[in-house]
Amino acid sequence: MRQWKRNIRFAPVPFPLACYPRHRKEADHIAIFHCPIQIIKRSAGRSAVAAAAYRSGERLTNEWDGKTHDYTHKPGVVHSEIMLPAHAPPEFSDRSTLWNSVEQIEKSSDAQLAREIEIALPVELSRAEQLALVRSFVKDNFVAAGMCADFALHDKDDGNPHAHIMLTIRPLRPDGKWGPKCRKAYDLDSNGDRIPDGKGGWKNHREDTTDWNKRENAEKWRAAWAAYANHALETAGRPERIDHRSYKRQGIEKVPTIHMGVAASQMERRGIRTEKGDINRQIAEDNKLLKEIKARITRIYNWSKEQAAAEQPQVKGSLAARLFEAQAQVNMDKARYRSGKIRALQENAKLLAFLQTNGINSMKELYEKVSSMNDDYYDLRGKIVKAERRLAVLDERLEMWTQYEKYKPIRQKLDKLKPGKREKYQQKHKAELMSFDAAVQFLKDLKASGEKITPKAWRAEAAKLTAQKDADYIAMRAMRDEIKAVESLKKAADRIAHEGQHQQKEQER
Repeated sequence: MRQWKRNIRFAPVPFPLACYPRHRKEADHIAIFHCPIQIIKRSAGRSAVAAAAYRSGERLTNEWDGKTHDYTHKPGVVHSEIMLPAHAPPEFSDRSTLWNSVEQIEKSSDAQLAREIEIALPVELSRAEQLALVRSFVKDNFVAAGMCADFALHDKDDGNPHAHIMLTIRPLRPDGKWGPKCRKAYDLDSNGDRIPDGKGGWKNHREDTTDWNKRENAEKWRAAWAAYANHALETAGRPERIDHRSYKRQGIEKVPTIHMGVAASQMERRGIRTEKGDINRQIAEDNKLLKEIKARITRIYNWSKEQAAAEQPQVKGSLAARLFEAQAQVNMDKARYRSGKIRALQENAKLLAFLQTNGINSMKELYEKVSSMNDDYYDLRGKIVKAERRLAVLDERLEMWTQYEKYKPIRQKLDKLKPGKREKYQQKHKAELMSFDAAVQFLKDLKASGEKITPKAWRAEAAKLTAQKDADYIAMRAMRDEIKAVESLKKAADRIAHEGQHQQKEQER
């Protein structure tokens, strides 16, 4: 049984994945949408200076911990730039000064240092158009709100140009000094008075000084990127458009392809087949099947409905037979050799069996059968798409559980090392440790949402859904024979109508 993997979430690594797959190019005029958002924080072993050095391809020293990060030989960095609000100190135009200032103002070992947004650039635009697009998006959505922005365009000529946007999290005061991220606010009663805490003070809580951390911002910024990119594509005279919403939210009953990842993408470009590539090819074939059957069944549904409404009472009980005879004769006339005649007889037998099995003698009865087929199609498609979406959830959970199990021994070994050896070991296994932390956080959030961590149950459910989905696809493919039978009757009806029109014209002459 094929193991399906959908929407796999890969853990953050100490460098950006420069080859995120260009997902969701499933139809004509649909460009690529990719816009993940993450926080760079010390608790994950990261630093803003290191991230800025990598993204810009520069050599920077982090004054907070004394470490130097040299990425001057990194390929693919085609542009880097810093954009500042009007009240920011001019010296922040220097990358080292900006991010070392961020590092120095944050004292906590688990401080949040920066926010990063990665966006896939439309390949349909020129480099100058891509740069202008990113500048306008950053200026209007982040700099105008008071954030300092450091962005870089990456392109390795692998068909995946993208931009990394690093944003400051702590606000700047009007005098250019860093302000607080949050402030103390007193709890008030229904009369607007402070509430005593019983210890001689007042009940209070902490509030953010900006609205930058609100959950709804992710949706707002993704929607804004789609709008800016679409405007740029329209201005350039391109028909492609992007949509930040999932297929489900768009109302599209289509199965999304999976995230390929760097290694699989590079192997596929070299002509080496991968498991993930095979999965995406199968998904493409499945989507093609759903689209094909929908188009064919819609045509015969509309046709049979019109014919049933126009059918005269006096020809009831004979029209279906006439259509069968006409099509059967055409099949035999087209066959020139013995093998062809055998195929024609087989097709005629299938067509007759279709009519007899379903008790079809009139156009009304044919329409009722096609209407039932139409209902069956939408029922099957709904079940398939529902199963795929649930499989996406289960596969993401299983992927993160596997990641947790894989790197857990490395984390356990780190915890047992003496302080003098910890830093060297941590640097050597930095990617693995960050993958482990990402998996831990994912599972922790899942548990906090009320879900139980049950890998065995997830696998069992995924296997059951996959088996049922495969059975539904078999049933979907089986509909082709019945659709073909009705299509042949439609051809016969069209031919009879055409011959009737021709005879009428001859009589008029």
